[in-house]
Amino acid sequence: MLDKIDINVIIKVAYDAGNAILDIYEQDFDVVEKEDNSPLTLADKASNNVIISALKRLYPNIPFISEEEKATAYDERKSWEYFWLIDPLDGTKEFIKKNGEFTVNIALVRNKVSVLGVIYVPVTDEIYFAIEGQGAFKVDSGGGKSKLQVKGHSKESLKIVASRSHLSKEVEEYIEEKRNHYDKVDCVSAGSSLKFCLVAEGIADVYPRLGPTMEWDTAAGQIIVEEAGGMVLDNGEKLQYNKEVLRNPFFIVKSFEAI
Repeated sequence: MLDKIDINVIIKVAYDAGNAILDIYEQDFDVVEKEDNSPLTLADKASNNVIISALKRLYPNIPFISEEEKATAYDERKSWEYFWLIDPLDGTKEFIKKNGEFTVNIALVRNKVSVLGVIYVPVTDEIYFAIEGQGAFKVDSGGGKSKLQVKGHSKESLKIVASRSHLSKEVEEYIEEKRNHYDKVDCVSAGSSLKFCLVAEGIADVYPRLGPTMEWDTAAGQIIVEEAGGMVLDNGEKLQYNKEVLRNPFFIVKSFEAI
């Protein structure tokens, strides 16, 4: 199945969804709260409609899970070999703040493992993508394509990227603990799945996510980091998908094992 997916087609779907988001981003818009108290805008819905309609047309035999769709019952989906895992607008809080740090995330999962991922950054018009066994890449706004590679091991300095809107006490403690082991520890903040991208690009060494996330928040970023040479681990094990409860455990995204 994976060899039948055209990554350029999925990139185009993400691009179209991003344009639908930007149409709303440039206007005044209303914000409502979902049942879990997280924010929802018309842009989330517009992006979701673009992605779901396109994937249903292009790959009608592959089911999907999206943040903005009611999830299929576990008894049915637990037998899925392949499925799309979608966050139509990752970083809604950043979208509302209008700081540009939001993304469109589309991943393909095979047997609980992310094997294809596309992350589109609408405001900067940048695409990150990866396919299992084929490497990870970035395409900039001018169309320039570069291969992604995580940063090498350094014993002297460490750059940590953390969530801009969800900095937990546990992450603060993690940062302080690292200050005891490195001569220099720098911290940067970013929204949405951009934190995965910063590790994959070699801009940051580690992204500790010691707080709640959902499967659609991480699947695209995970395969991009892994194909760039990094890892996404929960207590030493790779994050897995299509669990009965779609919430992720705490995890660490890192560029080398020693972190």
